[in-house]
Amino acid sequence: MNYSELAFSDAAKALQVQYGSRRIYEQVEKQNIVDGLTDNEKLFIAHQDHFYMASIGENGYPYIQHRGGPEGFVKILDDHTLAFVDFSGNKQYITAGNIETDSHVSIIMISYPHRARLKLYAKARVLTLQDDPELFARIDPADYKHRPERMFVLDIIAYDWNCPQHITPRYTTDEINQAYASQRVHISELEAENIRLKTELENLKKTSK
Repeated sequence: MNYSELAFSDAAKALQVQYGSRRIYEQVEKQNIVDGLTDNEKLFIAHQDHFYMASIGENGYPYIQHRGGPEGFVKILDDHTLAFVDFSGNKQYITAGNIETDSHVSIIMISYPHRARLKLYAKARVLTLQDDPELFARIDPADYKHRPERMFVLDIIAYDWNCPQHITPRYTTDEINQAYASQRVHISELEAENIRLKTELENLKKTSK
């Protein structure tokens, strides 16, 4: 499905007309037609270590939850399906409860270093670990310290990329360490060279006496 057609309500279109952007977005609606995730989205998702997901409660209010894990904990099952293991947390179960009565969810994934945002509409399914042991074995991040409780399967309905405006670049400790790895090696080499030269100088002083 076209993301714009799904996202742009009549009220949103009316505001686009009012503020002069409707003509542009009409073209976007016609052109932004995709059939499943492409390699670009798959690569982006495979490197994510967190995302935000909104679900709808019986009270009519959206609930937004942050989800995190090791890089790549969201698994790509196919061009239209994602899945991840739900780790044991504060045991409020708001998202899981919301999905029992309304499967519609909205997801946003952000890469702060690349200033990129991927927005997805999906229908979510909650599975117990016993419902599909093979799927659990496929998506469980075994090397990550966690207690698995259930699995979420996301059937992607539509997606779109957001503009980078107002995304402040932020970097993890690992990313910073990787960026400065070569400098640290160079500094170590210079320090070792400095020690060697000092030793040679001291030896020259001793022999010249």
